[in-house]
Amino acid sequence: MASLSKAIFLDRDGVINHDPGDYTKSIEEFTLLPTALDALKELHSLGYKLILITNQGGIAKGLYSHEDVNTIHAYFRSKCAEKGIEITDIFYSPHHPDFGESLTRKPGGLMIEKACAKHRIDPAQSWMIGDKARDIEAGETAGVSGLQIPVNGDLMDYVPMLKQQPVAP
Repeated sequence: MASLSKAIFLDRDGVINHDPGDYTKSIEEFTLLPTALDALKELHSLGYKLILITNQGGIAKGLYSHEDVNTIHAYFRSKCAEKGIEITDIFYSPHHPDFGESLTRKPGGLMIEKACAKHRIDPAQSWMIGDKARDIEAGETAGVSGLQIPVNGDLMDYVPMLKQQPVAP
């Protein structure tokens, strides 16, 4: 039986791209943070699968569409590919609690659990990086150690820590 992989699960807004404080509604508003791609390249070179885990509640609110999110994600993947970075997968929840509950939305861990099953990932060897407590809670719910960074923080500052084996949540 093949061994399980390790992964870095990443929140999007505020970790990968600049979080303007509300929603990133279009490709024009999507601005990669200065060191995000360099950090992802280093993490990728360490053998981590890179998986985006993001709430996109603006869809439920009617602020933007699935197509807008997919356009942003295609652009992000292309920028990564230019640097030789493979994004293994992207999971997003289009739901918002104002319009009903969803098990997929963080702080629930279902998106991470689905990614672990789909890509044969060992939660104990993996990290969830986010800028909000709900990101860390989602990881811990799925058995993944969490690392909370400041909103729009420098992901590269945390790469040395991510070279170490995580401690189970």
